[in-house]
Amino acid sequence: MKLLTPNLYLNTIFELDTKKLKAIGIKGLIIDIDNTLTGWDSKHACVDTVNWLMKLKNEGFKICLVSNNNKGRVVEFNKEMNFPMVFSARKPRKTPFKKAIRILETDIYNTAVIGDQIFTDVLGGNRTGLFTILVVPIKSKEFWWTAFVRHIERQVIKRVSLKTK
Repeated sequence: MKLLTPNLYLNTIFELDTKKLKAIGIKGLIIDIDNTLTGWDSKHACVDTVNWLMKLKNEGFKICLVSNNNKGRVVEFNKEMNFPMVFSARKPRKTPFKKAIRILETDIYNTAVIGDQIFTDVLGGNRTGLFTILVVPIKSKEFWWTAFVRHIERQVIKRVSLKTK
């Protein structure tokens, strides 16, 4: 269960306390897209999300978008922001997280993962040795496979007694 337990659990990305991240030495952020930054069926981020990402960048955080989605989807989402990205990531494998760390020029000790799924973002981040942040999914409407996995995730969340901060 330890591999499925995030270091931090938030209702939304906007609750993230960047001062606390800096205090523990976090410099790089690997951020999922679908249902973390926008709904899985939305092509672009809303203005608040774009502003939040730019605020992180202005505060000195290095950002890499990492998604299991395809190149077209990730490139379209990232068009205005132009962050480094890893698409078709195949999370929870370690490879996309290690690739993002190389891109960010950080290491496992100063990089965090932010995502909405236990079995991809949290599991992959924990397997890689990163600080993991789980957020509640933006939308309840999801790809059919993700909706199925969410049922199992709810059981895990109850079992490890996660409470949002």
